[in-house]
Amino acid sequence: MSTDAEFADARHIPPIPPQPPRQPAPAGMPEPEGDPRTTVLRRVPAEPSAPAPGAHPVPPRPTVPPPAGAQPPSRPDRAPGAPAGPGAPTPPPPAGRPAAFRDTAAFHLANSQKLWSGSREPVAGSGPDAPPAPRHPATGPSAAPGSEPPRPAAERPPHLPWPPTAAPHPGVAPAYGAPGRPGSVRRPGPRLLGAVACLVLGIGLIGGAAAGSWLTDEADAAPPTAEAVFAKGRDVWHNTPVDRLFPRTVNGLGVGPGGADRTWTRIAVAPDGGCGHAYDPKLAAALARTGCTRLLRATYADATRSSVITVGAQITKADQPGMMALNTRFSTKSLGTRTDLLPLPYAAKGTPAEDFGRAQRASWTVRILTDIPVVVYAVSGFADARTVTEPQPAEAAVRPGVTTAPAESGLGHDAKGLADRIGTAFRKAAGSPTQTTEASS
Repeated sequence: MSTDAEFADARHIPPIPPQPPRQPAPAGMPEPEGDPRTTVLRRVPAEPSAPAPGAHPVPPRPTVPPPAGAQPPSRPDRAPGAPAGPGAPTPPPPAGRPAAFRDTAAFHLANSQKLWSGSREPVAGSGPDAPPAPRHPATGPSAAPGSEPPRPAAERPPHLPWPPTAAPHPGVAPAYGAPGRPGSVRRPGPRLLGAVACLVLGIGLIGGAAAGSWLTDEADAAPPTAEAVFAKGRDVWHNTPVDRLFPRTVNGLGVGPGGADRTWTRIAVAPDGGCGHAYDPKLAAALARTGCTRLLRATYADATRSSVITVGAQITKADQPGMMALNTRFSTKSLGTRTDLLPLPYAAKGTPAEDFGRAQRASWTVRILTDIPVVVYAVSGFADARTVTEPQPAEAAVRPGVTTAPAESGLGHDAKGLADRIGTAFRKAAGSPTQTTEASS
């Protein structure tokens, strides 16, 4: 199918004038050479090429002679009944199809001109001899020859947006950047503003809580001062459960005779009260300088139920210098080794310690704690109500090679081991390190 460009180019090419019919040449004369544009190209048989060296020759195709009396086939370029032979005149080309159209290029060109003149009307001033149309300064480059001149802006069709968009619904504002409303911004509504405000407020609250928790953790991680620990130690007796101060089961790994493990089980807890009935008179007088706020006591039995131990903690009224002075007095005057300065046991009824009295005391220890206002003591004896005539301090009974009854029975190890662990429980409740120096007597 021909394009518009071919139709436009065909208008400016002058038509080829028709050629007069050719007269046949006289017999015996060769035909003159015709116009190269109307000359019919005929296929000339190629000369046979010599076979390549070493190739097998191809035998020629055998020709079959026509049967005797047969007429040769008629040629399409000759009319029926026309004389055949070299001297026969050449017939004129058929009507309506001149010989010049046999050329392919000329045929398409003429056909294009015919189609253009038959399908479209000529434009005024666009003939072959018409001058070129003036160029409009606003139309850009000149159009191709024969093309339609540019239309004025008033006659051009309106420009349609692409991609096509649907018209907005009446009463609905177009979105940001919608066609026809460039740069229009949709303002946020009150709900959106409220949601944003809540989000910002929530993030601020979460951040503040996290910062507060972090600061609290930092404050908790910092070790408390000695004054704070001492003040807290004065109130541990009513701020701490009894099972934390006097655990139900206390394990002593390697604290028994020869490094054996010891286990003590709580069998009785005494009601808290005063200190008047907990010591011998001389020990009570020695501890009276610091005062007595509360006295807490509990009794334990070893794994074999053969020994019983009473552990007590006296909460004093003294300040830290007063506790340090008391510790110095017990150390320099050896008040903890005197047999007339012994604590009294707590003999709970209906327990293995029911017969644990003054005569059954075999070993003891008194600890003056200087980081908290607490005096811890422990006294041990036999559970079968055996009388001990020579009680021995726990620090002396745990020494290697000692052959006394408290040492060989492990009563000194029981008193010392339980006093150490109950003192550690009170220090933990007050927030004090367990490595604080403690006085022993």
